[in-house]
Amino acid sequence: MELDFIRQLVNPHKETKIILLVLDGLGGLPMNSGGLTELEAANTPNLDGLAAQSICGLHEPIGAGITPGSGPGHLALFGYDPTKYQVGRGVLSALGIGFDLQENDVAARGNFCTVDEKGRIVNRRAGRIPTEKNEELLDLLRQIELPGAEIFLEAVKDYRMLLILRGENLGADLSDTDPQETGVPPLDPQSRSPSSDETARLVEEFLSQTREILADEEPANMLLLRGFSKLPDWPTLPQIYGLRAAAIASYPMYRGVARLIGMECLDAGGTLEEEFDALEKCWSDYDYFFVHVKPIDSAGEDGDFQRKAEAIEKADEQIPHLLDLDPDVLVVTGDHSTPSKMKYHSWHPVPVMLWSKYCRPDGVKVFGERACLGGGLGPRLPVTDLMPLAMAHASRLEKFGA
Repeated sequence: MELDFIRQLVNPHKETKIILLVLDGLGGLPMNSGGLTELEAANTPNLDGLAAQSICGLHEPIGAGITPGSGPGHLALFGYDPTKYQVGRGVLSALGIGFDLQENDVAARGNFCTVDEKGRIVNRRAGRIPTEKNEELLDLLRQIELPGAEIFLEAVKDYRMLLILRGENLGADLSDTDPQETGVPPLDPQSRSPSSDETARLVEEFLSQTREILADEEPANMLLLRGFSKLPDWPTLPQIYGLRAAAIASYPMYRGVARLIGMECLDAGGTLEEEFDALEKCWSDYDYFFVHVKPIDSAGEDGDFQRKAEAIEKADEQIPHLLDLDPDVLVVTGDHSTPSKMKYHSWHPVPVMLWSKYCRPDGVKVFGERACLGGGLGPRLPVTDLMPLAMAHASRLEKFGA
């Protein structure tokens, strides 16, 4: 649905509250034929009880068969068509850590990784090194100088880092150097348009020097770069929906998505409990709350079925705290599926439920992939429809037409 159309229907005078709880990477698969998914295997009495009072279904973040990145997945949840509103991971990482990104800066998100003696990737995340080690490695790389560009290097979190190139006539239309698999060497940066030829040359030189400087480091001895991008100019969520919007997320990338579309990022601490405490403390100050839970996705990427199920159970324990706040609308879903069996994002539709005093419960009694197939939201809800549905159930949209 077009954002300009929705904006015309918004009632700015309503004082109702919406919570979007994003259980990152929620969707899954059975490890064996006939088995249960992680969500189905988890003990989730609170989510199940809420599902019985909600309208449920499965949503598609992008489209049939398309595997979403985290950025597009979240933008779609906020009602932005991710095929129209495209931004690279670099910008999201920069905004997520509060970097003062300039209009012509080129940003890229990096992973420290491990390569073997032949330059082949052994571990794309360098064993998930801690942020402190990340900082030590960046101190080594800050000796790199590139003619024609200023370099900024910042730690994001754990193995993730940020590269900013600042200079004249730099383009961001570059391919990633991360092949997204092991057993192969990192890719060379490739310009996809003449305006980015100089940037590709600078990135290639930066990575060449990086390889030499980190050669004797363990376990992180190389960098993978992805999401080259510049700061876009988009309509904000408050402008479109008339909401005072807050984001509660501990990971910088998701804070970056939120900042990009005009949400205020709250100090959420580093634990699940701290995130929900932040929500309660700021409840009277905002209309819309985006609450992000990361550990579910991390466990799926590690291929740890049991840990993913346990992370879902920990989130389930917080549901009563949300309901105690008496929201007008509560939406629970994920931004994409991350099956432990695949150890990566997938194209599989994601369970979703919408609770409100105005919803029509559909008979779904448990919150799981198979149960949600028969829910009232359908088996393939375009996720960009979720935000208008939440607005309508919060009585924030006017009637269309006479």
